[in-house]
Amino acid sequence: MTGGFSFHGANGDGFLPRSAPFGMVVGGSLSDGVEIRLHPSGSTLIEDVKVGTFVTIQGKRYRFFGVITDLELSTSDSGIRHSPPESDDPMLLEVLSGTMAYGVVSVMPSLALPLAGDGGEGPAAAKTVPSHFSPSFPATEDDVASVFGREDNQHFWIGSPLDMNTRVCLDLDNLVRRSFGVFGKSGTGKTFLTRLLLVGILQGGTASSLIFDMHSEYGWSGQDTDRNRHVKGLKQLFPSYVSTFTLDAESSRRRGSSADEVVSIGYGEIEPEDIELLKDNLSLSDVASVACFNLQQRFGGNWMSEFLARQGPETGDLADELGVNRAALGALHNRLSRFRRYPFLEEGNRHNAAARIIEHLERGKHVVLEFGRYGRDLNAYILVSNLLTRRIHERYVELKEEAEGGQGKDPRPLVIVIEEAHRFLNPAISSQTTFANIARELRKYNVTLMIIDQRPGGIDSEVMSQLGTRFTCALDNERDIDSVLAGAAGGRQLRVVLSRLEEKQQALVFGHAVPMPVVIHTREYGTPESYASLTGNVNLAPFEDTRPGESDAERLERQIDELFS
Repeated sequence: MTGGFSFHGANGDGFLPRSAPFGMVVGGSLSDGVEIRLHPSGSTLIEDVKVGTFVTIQGKRYRFFGVITDLELSTSDSGIRHSPPESDDPMLLEVLSGTMAYGVVSVMPSLALPLAGDGGEGPAAAKTVPSHFSPSFPATEDDVASVFGREDNQHFWIGSPLDMNTRVCLDLDNLVRRSFGVFGKSGTGKTFLTRLLLVGILQGGTASSLIFDMHSEYGWSGQDTDRNRHVKGLKQLFPSYVSTFTLDAESSRRRGSSADEVVSIGYGEIEPEDIELLKDNLSLSDVASVACFNLQQRFGGNWMSEFLARQGPETGDLADELGVNRAALGALHNRLSRFRRYPFLEEGNRHNAAARIIEHLERGKHVVLEFGRYGRDLNAYILVSNLLTRRIHERYVELKEEAEGGQGKDPRPLVIVIEEAHRFLNPAISSQTTFANIARELRKYNVTLMIIDQRPGGIDSEVMSQLGTRFTCALDNERDIDSVLAGAAGGRQLRVVLSRLEEKQQALVFGHAVPMPVVIHTREYGTPESYASLTGNVNLAPFEDTRPGESDAERLERQIDELFS
């Protein structure tokens, strides 16, 4: 198999060799793409050509790489439209097909490779178009490799082009350099695609990841609902490189998962900004949410415990003391009292969960925080993930500033993974969240985001514009499609490609991690063969139990202390 789609010749012998083009360039432009007329011989049926297929065009000075963005039935005689030939005359239909009636394929050339070069440079962004009558071919395995690279420690195999049994690889360093997103409506395979990306980041060794695992899908195991089976998570595949934390130890035990640590959070760690983020979920008025700042000013860091300790008339007296509307403060007390049902919230701050997570991340490990039954509670998910991310971001800012001042090394790059991203990054509240700050700051402090969402249209457009790479499964909402393609080169043409994705295991990928947009069929995940390929083909970077600014002697002394403590 050498092509991106099949051809049926007169003898029905399947694929044509590379020497036989399927069509030639007859028009187009750099902005709209080029038009390729299928050859009049009829050897290529337009029904065999698919939107999203990877093809090449052989110009006189360049070889162009692109994807098919549209298909059209055209004629050289308008009379055929109004007076088509009789369908019972197969000879006439055969004569007209491919000559007066023919197919036209639209291709968006994204990359160009000089034909008369020294061979040292790869394809670059196309700044011109192929000449008239340039032949077009289905891409080969060598074409895919020359564009996307071959699998190694820095190139991770994510899937295959449409109708091709070859590998599309991501540049892992470019992937984690900026925030990126995984989008698609429910049931399209976002979770499986996310698992593959997390494995790639782990194998590449260029960054650690912190996964806020809303539905307990990424740590020990997950669920393949389509095939009614369990699949292995990161901890089973790479036990030495992954640490699992949990908010719900009971849920972990039921699922057969042994968490490394159970997370407890002190009321004193909660700040007014955390409550303001939950204003809509808790049905709080502006007056009530702002009252949290008055309480913090009155009671200091322990404001929440002091406030919840007040009962009945005491709340009204406190409202008078603070100059806050009694009804608003009463509503705030009522809503915050719901937090008492969370066992992971406790008085004081004995454990400092953020510090423990940071410690694992600084040692180069990947951390999965499982929410267990609390993942179904958006208030718990938003509160914990925002609170911990703020602490982690503050720590990374300190480490980066110390490194710039010559007092330590740069912190290891970190990718923070959040689901239901529109809950944190919608236009109304994104400016108040640490997540939006991370997205806007790019890699300034070595922290980026991986956002997973089925409603990208609900995410602030400024945040979306900062995403370096986008992995988009099938979407059917116009607003979501507009959001994903906003600012993308060739967005109008890619819209057609995106609208034709299959419901399962297909994604349009474009951005910094790939040289050009490409539609992929994601690689398999969940079989013994897939596990072997994920854990055996790439040599993991050796795990080093190091911390920023720590000398070899200090590390050895600490490891001895930990061993016998």
